Amino acid sequence: MSVASHSQSNCDTGRHSGSAACFTYVYAVSRTCDPTVLEQVRGHTDGGPLRLLSVGELTAVVQDVPTTAFSEDALRRRLAEREELERCARVHHEVVTAASAHGAVVPLPLATLYRDDVRALAALSESTRRFGRALDRVEGHAEWAVKVHAVSRPEGNTSAGSPPRPTTAVPEDGSMDSSGRSPGSAPPAGSGRAYLSRARGRQRAWEQRFDAALEVAEQVDRILRTCAAASVRRRLHSAEVTGKEHRQVMNAAYLVTKGREVELTAAIESLRRQAALQDVEIDVSGPWVPYSFTEGGDENDQY
Repeated sequence: MSVASHSQSNCDTGRHSGSAACFTYVYAVSRTCDPTVLEQVRGHTDGGPLRLLSVGELTAVVQDVPTTAFSEDALRRRLAEREELERCARVHHEVVTAASAHGAVVPLPLATLYRDDVRALAALSESTRRFGRALDRVEGHAEWAVKVHAVSRPEGNTSAGSPPRPTTAVPEDGSMDSSGRSPGSAPPAGSGRAYLSRARGRQRAWEQRFDAALEVAEQVDRILRTCAAASVRRRLHSAEVTGKEHRQVMNAAYLVTKGREVELTAAIESLRRQAALQDVEIDVSGPWVPYSFTEGGDENDQY
């Protein structure tokens, strides 16, 4: 397949005049892609139309983008802004998802850029075997993301293992010490000693719940791996990233054969109903393009 023809944009004009007015942005590689599915998405609005580029027996989804907006310095500035980073990631994902409508794809990293088609072809051609192995692996599969969080309990909630508030017990003989407390009784609730005691109790209770959540996460992973062709554990996200008060204890992805998604979601619902899992929160999302399972390509990759 040759490069698809398309209407001429400012970027195209610069390309044909011989100036470095645009880069070739590569979104994904597949074995086949219906050009009509690319009409459903725009790509980067300051670039030309999405098009297909032949890479031997494979096909790459590409777009001409202006050098003024996609140079190394320009990209560094743009991607340092959270809103702009999210926008670029969303555009990239939309194009990759559209390209996957008719078969497996290997998504390329965000902002994979080459000076022109010649350089893009040279670089992509060197990886055709790796792309082929990755496509074999994910064909007929989808990715499901599963995250487990340890649930934080409100202060004073004794039902989750927090120590009860100290009370003052009056002995039968009514004896009191010089401070007005019974001998051997707990310090009053407002005292510094009582505060430290309660704080230590809450810390111990939280550590116990966190350890239990780690064990639950391993149980969740063991069960879900029985439904998946492959799995991968990802770096844990902080509360700043997740937007949750609860602490993340598992961040995993599962490669699931299309048609077996029901087994995975049913397993998660069964886990959620277990009383032992009351102190964890299980989040699941999917199906996604298998981003997590196309990065390698070696036949002996272990996930």
